[in-house]
Amino acid sequence: MKATRLRAAGLAAALLGALVAATPASAAETDSATTPTTTTCTPDPATPKRQFRAMWIASVTNIDWPSKASQTAPDQVAKQKAEYLGWLDLAQKLNHNAVVVQIRPTADAFWPSPYEPWSEYLTGVRGQDPGWDPLAFLVEEPHKRNLEFHAWFNPYRISMPAPGGAGADISKLAPNHPARQHPDWTFAYPPAGVAGSRLYYNPGIPEVREFVQTAMMDAVDRYDIDGVHFDDYFYPYPSGTHQVPDDATFAAYNRGFTNKADWRRDNINLLIQEMNAKIKAAKSWVKFGVSPFGIWRNKSVDPLGSDTTGSQSYDIISADTRTWVKQEWIDYVVPQLYWYIGQYPAADYARLVPWWAETVRGTRVQLYIGQADYKSGEPVYGPFWQNPRELSDHLTLNRSYPEVLGNVHFSAVQVRANRLGATDIYAAEHYSRPALVPAMPHLPSKPLLLPVVTGSQRQDDGVRLSWRQPADGKGPFGTATSYAIYRFNGTDLADGCDFADASHLVDTVRATPEEVQSWVDPTAEAGQRYTYYVTALDRLWNESRVSPPHFVR
Repeated sequence: MKATRLRAAGLAAALLGALVAATPASAAETDSATTPTTTTCTPDPATPKRQFRAMWIASVTNIDWPSKASQTAPDQVAKQKAEYLGWLDLAQKLNHNAVVVQIRPTADAFWPSPYEPWSEYLTGVRGQDPGWDPLAFLVEEPHKRNLEFHAWFNPYRISMPAPGGAGADISKLAPNHPARQHPDWTFAYPPAGVAGSRLYYNPGIPEVREFVQTAMMDAVDRYDIDGVHFDDYFYPYPSGTHQVPDDATFAAYNRGFTNKADWRRDNINLLIQEMNAKIKAAKSWVKFGVSPFGIWRNKSVDPLGSDTTGSQSYDIISADTRTWVKQEWIDYVVPQLYWYIGQYPAADYARLVPWWAETVRGTRVQLYIGQADYKSGEPVYGPFWQNPRELSDHLTLNRSYPEVLGNVHFSAVQVRANRLGATDIYAAEHYSRPALVPAMPHLPSKPLLLPVVTGSQRQDDGVRLSWRQPADGKGPFGTATSYAIYRFNGTDLADGCDFADASHLVDTVRATPEEVQSWVDPTAEAGQRYTYYVTALDRLWNESRVSPPHFVR
């Protein structure tokens, strides 16, 4: 995009007007990060300015973090901290802007909870104090790197199957586990004695629903998390012909429902609706998202469903995900579309993406897609997953649907494994530049003044840029949580379209308490002339107008 030169007098007047007026930009202006322009921009789809990018970091059975080996390390805490920092290094390398970390995998806690026991996945012993506050570290470190932290909770699961987990045996839970105090709150499914049996809290009991919300809200209230994230486990997935043992619960708490399936769905609807309300009442900026099974219902059963024939979450786990979107009880949805593109009538990726795009269209709910990195290069999943380009092709297909605003990859160990070089391929083709997290205009915010660059200095390690943030958090103005830095070669002035994608976005950096902010551009070449612009971002990634240009000659 060709930059446009402005006369100095006109530029000065425009900058002075922006500083004095300090009016919030419209959504379109915020995306351009410049003064309004009548030019129609054509951003590069390979370098979107805004795109949610994350990987799931699973703790259950020590899938990703912490590793099981860390539990027996000479310095367990140091080992676990180092492992986590390694995952953040990977996220930064891939130009991700968030991590989704599982902190309550089995009705336990990765923080000193007054409601639930310490997680066994920290020490290998259920209920054992690890001697530190993992969640404080888990939240603080991504923020240093300007990554969002989404706290991943599993609402109702209490145990994993034996022999590794407690199975259906309540006596094997931590001594202070609430399930031991309230065994009437639980059920085993499949039944005790059947392979794979585990314990669940009963979603149909009102006290249970209130308790699990209270336990999760403790983390929301006490830690600076950016999002609350549920996965796809609500009522248990069916196992053979075994039935969920909730006849007595239905009789006692049916709320007038005569159909048990409808009642179960309403139990989960209440969980979602009430949790969202509690989150927003406590901290209006904290996002709430769910990652459901990828099929709501099939079109053959419901005309509103997708062109698929696979299992339906509406029926098998009582998750009416379409209603959650349409009622806007969640801020984002991450359907797990863990299928390939091709002739697979049960669940073709290319059929499901447009269905989900249509589902969120016209709502305030953002759509990200859950990607099955764990299938790439694994022979057991069939020949389509032996194509090293399969995942990258998914992200390319997503570009045809503007409602798709990002991806979350399952899971961290699989992203790092990079089988067939698939991670390298999609990272090069889709994550080559940084990206801002999509803003959520429906969540409350205040306007940000544009930053003022105060100077630059060439150093051995690059160009150090310094700036100030006027009226930061004062009066009617918002607080800058981070900053975006744009760089252009030469000293021509940029126009609005130059900020429409991430072609010139070189980094985002977390704000510090200091009055003067600074950042070093390690890729700046000696002798090269540059023009830098800086914008301020609040914690919801709303962007100010650009700073006056700063020239490095």
